[in-house]
Amino acid sequence: MSTFNVPTRDQVSENNQAIFDSLQSKLGFVPNLYATYAYSDTALENYLNFSGAKTSLNAKEREVVNLVVSEVNDCLYCLSAHTAIGKMNGFTDEQILELRTGSASFDNKLNALAQLAQNITENRGRADQGVVDNFLNAGYTNGNLIDTIVQVGEKTISNYIHSTTQIPIDFPVAQPLEVAAE
Repeated sequence: MSTFNVPTRDQVSENNQAIFDSLQSKLGFVPNLYATYAYSDTALENYLNFSGAKTSLNAKEREVVNLVVSEVNDCLYCLSAHTAIGKMNGFTDEQILELRTGSASFDNKLNALAQLAQNITENRGRADQGVVDNFLNAGYTNGNLIDTIVQVGEKTISNYIHSTTQIPIDFPVAQPLEVAAE
């Protein structure tokens, strides 16, 4: 059971209240994980700037990384959120489940990305050279490699915040892979 409550708008700093208002306007709600970042006067703004920064990865590629990393890090909150976002980016339920396993048989380039994201996360940044070579041979660049590592780090931050706080999930809950495989 969580010892953390999700802070409400009136419990956060003025700066975070303005961010809550913006999120409410854009998304229709303030996701619990974002609200939890607002315990800090600076972390929510810093995270949103970091996660929204320019990257060479497109939206689908970012979701591949987000799903793989969240699966490896066993973060049900982020798996649930990124299952919903993955669907908004055109992935099917079946593709999302496969991506979570670190593969994408439906797209060779995304498969190389999924394998790299999984390998980096499992090995705490010490990627196997063969996996990196496969990624580059699939058409990605060294710049894409760096942006993938940054995306792994960005998602790991959220995974760790949820794993520590265990705040309630406010997205449709993603199925465990074992259940989905049955």
